[in-house]
Amino acid sequence: MYIRDIYKSKKLPISYEIFPPKGELRVETLRGMLEALAGTRPDFISVTCSAGGSGNGKNTAVLTGIIEREYGIPAVAHITCVNSTRADVDSAVADIRAQGISNVFALRGDKLPGSGTRDFQYGSQLVRYLRERTDFCIGGGCYPEGHVECDNFDEDIDHLREKQDAGAEFFLSQLFFDNAAFYHFIERARARGVTVPIDAGIMPIMGKSQITRMVFMCGASLPSAVIRILNRYESDPASLLRAGMDYAARQITELAASGTVSGIHIYTMNKPEVARYEMGALRQAGF
Repeated sequence: MYIRDIYKSKKLPISYEIFPPKGELRVETLRGMLEALAGTRPDFISVTCSAGGSGNGKNTAVLTGIIEREYGIPAVAHITCVNSTRADVDSAVADIRAQGISNVFALRGDKLPGSGTRDFQYGSQLVRYLRERTDFCIGGGCYPEGHVECDNFDEDIDHLREKQDAGAEFFLSQLFFDNAAFYHFIERARARGVTVPIDAGIMPIMGKSQITRMVFMCGASLPSAVIRILNRYESDPASLLRAGMDYAARQITELAASGTVSGIHIYTMNKPEVARYEMGALRQAGF
């Protein structure tokens, strides 16, 4: 099933992101996680290119194939491009097609030290390349508070429109902790003519070091409520995880009730208990 059709048939699709393990893909070690995630009935699952930037795209293709064939859940395979040649992208496409996958998520990706730029510099170039050569349903990334490397918010919105014009059919947002920032982003994007579905990407707080790292990488701001959670529970990991999941649940249910989001995309960090908690909050709220 194409992801675009899910948006047509569902009022508020709920999806997860997971990542393949580093090194050799051992399906047996993933079975419990996949079964637990499948039990919460997400509308689709996206699979990143690697854990920790290892760049093993074959694992991505294999894992998406398993999710679709064995669990009956539509899967989206990530493809990144900034460190890749056209031949690299063509190889990734072949691996994804071999698994019978119809949906991809096209991203620039993080630049590897010393790699330089190869055949692609921007995510929109990858979207256009895939649109001209495949029949995939193509998604793209978006940044509610602007891309960390772009100093002008309006320019960043222009880049989003460029991705849509290049062929992106839906967008999954980078993580954020301030819903007001997302509402402002949606308003500006729609005013600029971005009409395709835009999902809110939410990552529950699981640890102080995790949030510090992600905020540095993504440029997301930390509201005072999040800072208080981090300070109060920094020496109590279990309480920090619970408080973080509670904060994410409030974010998600508020976003769902606002009517401004096309869907909710949960960064699970391969933790089924996180997916269960957030999905449970949504179901309890009537979504």
